[in-house]
Amino acid sequence: MIVLAALLSAAAVGSPPQILPDCLGKPQVRPAQIVLACADANFGVKGLRWTGWGQSFAAATGTAYANDCTPNCAAGHFHTYRAVVVVSGTQRCKNGKTAYREITVAFVGPSPYPKGKPSDFVYPARCT
Repeated sequence: MIVLAALLSAAAVGSPPQILPDCLGKPQVRPAQIVLACADANFGVKGLRWTGWGQSFAAATGTAYANDCTPNCAAGHFHTYRAVVVVSGTQRCKNGKTAYREITVAFVGPSPYPKGKPSDFVYPARCT
């Protein structure tokens, strides 16, 4: 059902995605880094190596980083984790470009959020 919705969304937009909005909505092409906690940059993925860019979905491998916020986020420490990122779905941005609509992160091995469900690691990518 989710795959069907993504295909219908792509057909409605008409052209394959070429950009990924960053957390501020600015267009990026094959970004080397994605910040997922935009307010404080305490969670993201860097060192991204992409495959399938411009197709209905694209995937990248990289290094996730997360602040343990212990004893608090200002004094916390960053830890790194192997990760895979998949961008999918389409949307039309105000600049007329077609963009990916969703970012999914999966951890390869340990996760900074061991109690998290897969749906907790799906993030919207919004155009400005």
